Amino acid sequence: MKQAILVTGGAGFIGGHLCHHLAENQFDVYCLDNFDPYYDPSIKRNNISDLLEKENFHLIEGDILDDILMKKIISENNIEYVFHEAAQPGVRFSLKNPVKVNNVNILGTLNILQACLDSNIKKIIFGSSSSIYGTVHYLPFDEEHPKNPMSPYGVSKLAGEHLFRVYYEIYGLNYICLRYFTVFGPRMRPDLAISIFTNKALQNSTIEIFGDGKKTRDFTFIENIIEANMLAMEKGRGELNIGGGKRISILELAQKIIELTDSSSEIIFLENVKGDANHTFANVDKAKKVLGYFPKVSLEEGLKSFIEYAKSNPNI
Repeated sequence: MKQAILVTGGAGFIGGHLCHHLAENQFDVYCLDNFDPYYDPSIKRNNISDLLEKENFHLIEGDILDDILMKKIISENNIEYVFHEAAQPGVRFSLKNPVKVNNVNILGTLNILQACLDSNIKKIIFGSSSSIYGTVHYLPFDEEHPKNPMSPYGVSKLAGEHLFRVYYEIYGLNYICLRYFTVFGPRMRPDLAISIFTNKALQNSTIEIFGDGKKTRDFTFIENIIEANMLAMEKGRGELNIGGGKRISILELAQKIIELTDSSSEIIFLENVKGDANHTFANVDKAKKVLGYFPKVSLEEGLKSFIEYAKSNPNI
């Protein structure tokens, strides 16, 4: 009998890749998505369009804020694992829309936890974020680094982690939180830096950087993220960093993309944006020890893969 798995936010970037991987490996996949217009819903529908004919893939259009629906999905389909990827993303978005971020990321997560009580759930794998760290005390971030998120988005993800811990300690609900460090790859959100820079470079258009370009990020290719999720399904509990294990400045990133695309794009600098962390850099030693995780795809390999994807999908 196939194991039934629920992927919340299953038509999104990470969720869509998870759905493909799980369906290809013969799990019974239930994809829940509300197709929120934060970015073009047609992109999300395209992410999963080739799965709709599969017998082991089931699309449910609904919202994690619907607590009755959540309980129905989990109880009626005998769900054993939940990959919780649904969220209102965006650090900058959260500065202008903190209430929505709070409702989706905290109340929505609470609804999922409640729905999982008194069920056959073996484990929930939660997509958390490096945004929980915020202010840098030292680099790279290990899991014990102080948590001082700089945006409502980061706060909401940290609150989600605490909810998972409490539901384990009180109710025995098994979980693992994966702290993603800036994920990129084919079908990524169009509002993220690598997507914006690549599309601008392919058009030989001006690339805009907020601030002086000295902020650094640990970028993680999507294949590394999917591998970490599959490992986390089988082992581990608590909170783990899932990153690429290296960092690059935003300016160097733009220059690398220009080089790889053989572009004539120029770079200009705009006013800095509040809420953006100055640096992210993952210490993944704990994930290596607990999961056997190792980021196999490097930043440059991932960039080359994404650039080829962007060339073939110019309208996405």
